[in-house]
Amino acid sequence: MAIRTPLALLAAALTFAGAATVPATTTASAPDTNSPSTSPTSTAVTGSGATSSYLPGDLDREQNQRLKEQLAQAKARARADRANGVQRAPAAVTTVYYDASEAPSFDSEISGTQQIWNGSVSNVQLVEDPSRATLYFEEGSSANGSYYQGDGHGSGLVFLDYDQANTYAPLRIVAHETGHALGLPDRYSQPCSKLMSGGGPGPSCTNAYPDSVEASEVDTIWQYGVAHRPAA
Repeated sequence: MAIRTPLALLAAALTFAGAATVPATTTASAPDTNSPSTSPTSTAVTGSGATSSYLPGDLDREQNQRLKEQLAQAKARARADRANGVQRAPAAVTTVYYDASEAPSFDSEISGTQQIWNGSVSNVQLVEDPSRATLYFEEGSSANGSYYQGDGHGSGLVFLDYDQANTYAPLRIVAHETGHALGLPDRYSQPCSKLMSGGGPGPSCTNAYPDSVEASEVDTIWQYGVAHRPAA
């Protein structure tokens, strides 16, 4: 099955346990063409600097660094505003529409992820609407495990791997990869309490919730980052 995200948008991929390639954008812009993965069996996704995984690996370093830099820039803008006494109007809430029709086995985990993130952040919300989707969920088997392909601004692909979901907590996998779609990088060395530590803490870690710092970072990204930055 083809992914409906244009390759032009596929600029970065984040995986739960391996490597991959990627999408892009906020009502994040829609995807459209063929993608590097196919269900039910996906071949390895390739692309320099295009992957961030659930488990530590070499192939996602460039992409992860890019997301870290984007987050750092958003935080720097927020600090500058505070230092200069700038009062910005609250960010307009951005809606990221998604399509989960190609991941029926993970329906409850995707719905749970929507509730988790929508209850944790204010500046961006996830809404299921295939007709307007810019973020797509697919399931299957991949040598890369589960991964996200995208630029971290609400569009792209979350691929969910069967074998990995049998080893690691599936809700945590889905919530983690969706965290990439919202702009967060991997932080494998952090504890289980950090959602973006992914598979770093091991299979026994089942926490599927971002902590207060991670939630605040997402709100900062969507107010001050590339995704959305209101005028002063």
